[in-house]
Amino acid sequence: MFLGLLFLQFLRLSLVSCQAKPGCPDKCGDISIPYPFGIGESCSREDLFTVGCDDTNGSTPIPYIESGHLNITNISLTTGEITVTNYLAEDCYNKSGYWKYNMPSFTLVDNGPLTFSYTKNRFTALGCDTDARITATSEEGLTTGCISICNGTRMITEGSCDGFGCCQTSIPRGVRYFEVELGSYYNHSSVLQFNPCSFAFLVDQNWFRFGGISDLSGYKERNNGSVPVVLDWAISNKTCQVAEEEPDYACVSKNSYCYNSTNGPGYRCNCTAGYQGNPYLKDSGGCEDIDECRTQPCKGICINTQGSYKCDCPKGKHSVDPEKYECKSPFPVVKVTLGIGIPFISALFVSWIYLGLQRRKFINFREKFYKQNGGLHLQNLISSYPNITFKLFSEEDLKSATNKFDRNNILGQGGQGMVYKGILPNNQVVAVKKSIVVNAMQGQQFANEMLILSQINHRNVVKLLGCCLEVEIPILVYEFISNGNLFHLIHGECQLPLKTCLRIAAEAACAIAYLHSAASPPIIHGDIKSSNILLDKNYTVKVSDFGASKLTPTDKDQFATFMQGTFGYLDPECLQTGILTEKSDVYSFGVVLVELLSRRKAVFQDGSEQERNLAYLFMTSMNDNSLMNVLDHEIMNEGKMDLIHEVSRLAKRCLSIQGKKGQQ
Repeated sequence: MFLGLLFLQFLRLSLVSCQAKPGCPDKCGDISIPYPFGIGESCSREDLFTVGCDDTNGSTPIPYIESGHLNITNISLTTGEITVTNYLAEDCYNKSGYWKYNMPSFTLVDNGPLTFSYTKNRFTALGCDTDARITATSEEGLTTGCISICNGTRMITEGSCDGFGCCQTSIPRGVRYFEVELGSYYNHSSVLQFNPCSFAFLVDQNWFRFGGISDLSGYKERNNGSVPVVLDWAISNKTCQVAEEEPDYACVSKNSYCYNSTNGPGYRCNCTAGYQGNPYLKDSGGCEDIDECRTQPCKGICINTQGSYKCDCPKGKHSVDPEKYECKSPFPVVKVTLGIGIPFISALFVSWIYLGLQRRKFINFREKFYKQNGGLHLQNLISSYPNITFKLFSEEDLKSATNKFDRNNILGQGGQGMVYKGILPNNQVVAVKKSIVVNAMQGQQFANEMLILSQINHRNVVKLLGCCLEVEIPILVYEFISNGNLFHLIHGECQLPLKTCLRIAAEAACAIAYLHSAASPPIIHGDIKSSNILLDKNYTVKVSDFGASKLTPTDKDQFATFMQGTFGYLDPECLQTGILTEKSDVYSFGVVLVELLSRRKAVFQDGSEQERNLAYLFMTSMNDNSLMNVLDHEIMNEGKMDLIHEVSRLAKRCLSIQGKKGQQ
């Protein structure tokens, strides 16, 4: 009997893990080939999903896409991605000049199911005398690239792809073809000893990590001439709404749902929360219930249900939360009743019921907010990205970290909310932001935004570490920056020399440019101001509160509350329309430049105690040739007036509001 049950359990597990079409091989070598892909035409949804299996090399068979002969290393049903190998472009030199030159191109089938992922991949170049360009064909069309220069090894930092030995840029949506071009300014003549070659390639950004000096020679050989690149795949070229009415609708499993592709036309399917398997298969191997009792904590009795589970205490015992705390026998009620009387016990019983109802109500609210804010979708996304460190915190985690949001832990507050200092169980210090009421965003959309923001990785941008979705308004958790913000530095006792002012401005501009151009998709900051430019112990800039435009309220009253902390920095067009654009960030950066030059606040009081707008005062002084009346005397005393005038002209361009002048 026991062996029979064991056999049935193994059979069930094999059906869940076997995700190929019934009767078809589910693997080529070590790689699983789930339906709608299939080895052979009769095993795939259509020809473009047909996978070949090359076993002619005498070793482990290698799967490949027959429509483009692309070697496959992984296929994911959950994320709708397929990882293939991509060849490197190389440009090598010796003392005589050219040595080796190889510029491969990469083509996918037009109107096929595959596109290069614009969120997962980065065009990357390695070298110290390198001009790399990529020409891609897509709906948007693009030729872009990056430059990597270094005079010696001292400038190169392992893990930092910032233009010294390594550079990166993003690609647009919908790319199905690209070609790479490499160039050199000085034939690597000054760096031949440690960097004879330039390399360029499109690569999975979660796989790639710049290895420093060691990557500047022999990189191609160490990686067998290829790197992984991620392709997005989708079914047909229809939306979910249209496809659901068609006879060949792909999401045939009972417990599945459809969602539209974000990288070109088409749709994909996924199992609903609490189920796993292949949503493209109708019966065996489709979306089947997950036994959460095998993975979820429960100190009492766990009962698996369809798509979920229950954790309760056995009869005669209770616990405040059986998922966390042991179930214990209740207090000896009979003896107490005999001693102090039935009325007290009745009151106690009523109170116990009330507390139980309140606790259940609280748990229901917590679950409601978690689902409403996209928690289930975000949880699925995080599990599909093994290299992402983004964490979902519980409300109790953050209450513990901030000592129940103690006022003594407040780091700052403004129109958007309040920021607390927190300490996690691993002693990591973090900044915890509780926001005001924000624009209602669909849960799946908010989850996608959080995942995108968490992947922002730039030395001058504060890292988003995680969030809490168990509350009505999500709480965000950022890395903690120790040295305060630029506002306090400018308007405090410390005198900033012009050189430091310009370095801070340059680093802030670099961060904004990254959010606008290199982040994928581009991100409008929406709240650039000196108090959001943080400084670490080395006075390196860390721009915080990025992505505010994604969370900015559209309700008129709420937008007015939002503006209270930002007034003086928002461009006039935004004040009129309530819409944030890249131009809004440029205008706000111009105000910060003027703050640095004048050491005045964005909105300040003049001698008559009336409030004045710094941007308006500065623009008036530029037009009236009275700039000296605005500039800080300490900065003017440094005597670098040509440089000061040049920076002032730049600030004026940022603050100009006609047409697109402010963005130039």
